[in-house]
Amino acid sequence: MEFVVVPPSPMAGRERKLHIVMFPWLAFGHMIPYLYLAKFIAQKGHKISFVSTPRNIQRLPKLPPNLSPFIHFVELPLPRVDDHLPENAEATMDVPSDHIPYLKKAFDGLETGLAGFLQASSPDWIIYDFAPHWLPPIATKLGISRAFFLIINAWFAAFFGPASALIDSSNDTPMEPEQLTVPPKWVQFPTNVAFRLYEIKRILSGATNNASGVSDLYRFGSAVLGCDVYAIRHCREFEPQWLTLLQDLQPKPVIPLGLMPPAVVEDSGVNETWLSISERLNNQNNGSVVYVALGSEAMPSQEEVTELAFGLELSGVPFFWALRKPPGSNKSESVELPDGFEERTRSRGVVWKSWAPQLKILSHESVGGFLTHCGWSSVIEGLQFGKPLIMLPFMLDQGLNARVLHEKKVGIEIPRDEEDGSFTRNSVADSIRLVVVDKNEGLIYRKKAREMSALFGDKVLHDRYMHNFVEYLSKNSRCVHEG
Repeated sequence: MEFVVVPPSPMAGRERKLHIVMFPWLAFGHMIPYLYLAKFIAQKGHKISFVSTPRNIQRLPKLPPNLSPFIHFVELPLPRVDDHLPENAEATMDVPSDHIPYLKKAFDGLETGLAGFLQASSPDWIIYDFAPHWLPPIATKLGISRAFFLIINAWFAAFFGPASALIDSSNDTPMEPEQLTVPPKWVQFPTNVAFRLYEIKRILSGATNNASGVSDLYRFGSAVLGCDVYAIRHCREFEPQWLTLLQDLQPKPVIPLGLMPPAVVEDSGVNETWLSISERLNNQNNGSVVYVALGSEAMPSQEEVTELAFGLELSGVPFFWALRKPPGSNKSESVELPDGFEERTRSRGVVWKSWAPQLKILSHESVGGFLTHCGWSSVIEGLQFGKPLIMLPFMLDQGLNARVLHEKKVGIEIPRDEEDGSFTRNSVADSIRLVVVDKNEGLIYRKKAREMSALFGDKVLHDRYMHNFVEYLSKNSRCVHEG
């Protein structure tokens, strides 16, 4: 089946300008790509209404002055529906991971407010995320065209099959974890991409039985079935087979949006944080440092943090570890570094316990490897700067990402126990040394990652994908059909 590719129109500048509503899930890993897309669409002169909760909107990056007239932030207060949510908790980063279902329950309470806004504003399109299973029927009734935007990649979406199967598995025919430890039957090409048993057990447990009363599988399936077009953060130059499979599985047009590589923003004036970090990185040899960052939501256990710390120490490799406690974590979830670790590694290592400018760090020439949880945004950021990956996935799509990237030889996955997912300090140390230091096998990963930077960092290519998507929205909105 062919993908939708719309060639640029010479009349584009004179086309009717659209009003597009964007409604991401309450996680900054979702809101930031949605805002990235909103800015691109606004540059074309279209009006954007970006809908979220007040505190989330306050925490988003400030708009450049030229886009402020085109992007309007719409605040919907998050209902207080459960005592499990702390005051001012409006995003996944504000709550422990096991409390996220309560956030979904509160999110579902935005239905009335969003429906009222849509009825009053009568937009041409709404671009929405996986969570609002109740949204497509509302938009359909109001005559609003609907685009589902998945902020991760095609192999994760295609692995679970057609949308109808997601809904079925959340109701009458639940998925068995063992089914998902091998490539599914609809994958007709050779691949080792599949979940480890410990990964999929954890995912299905959270996705099927949760306090919101609605499974993630049902939400995802309903979001896809209810859309007019399926947009995804993917490009066919990197992995065409999974993208083709996704289109074959779905009854809707699938439009890749490219990888949306972010740009390093140069601060005006003196930035004390970056001055301090860059001074430490400048003291290391080129390509010698491993940068360690496990995202804002992964919650490693005390045992995992201990093994990771001892692994860094055993490796002998200089490191910069961004170890920030997630704001939503409670005291019982706090973890400590091994006694004396920071003192013993002070000459070659930094443990940074506040916000760190990841893009700037990854772009620094002293960084020679990226130990990552394999979130899709972090993967894109690492590879756009050609940094080979040491992969330690924790949740959702991260395991599948690690399998694909290992197949592509841009990094290796730290070995884990197949039953419980545990890993050892020796496996951490060996993996780091192989990717960053080894002069034989390690050269392959460093070379492949450098080659991949040309693709992942190609802003012209990825902007072209988004341009095609905007063209599709222009030619297929309800006003076009009614006209």
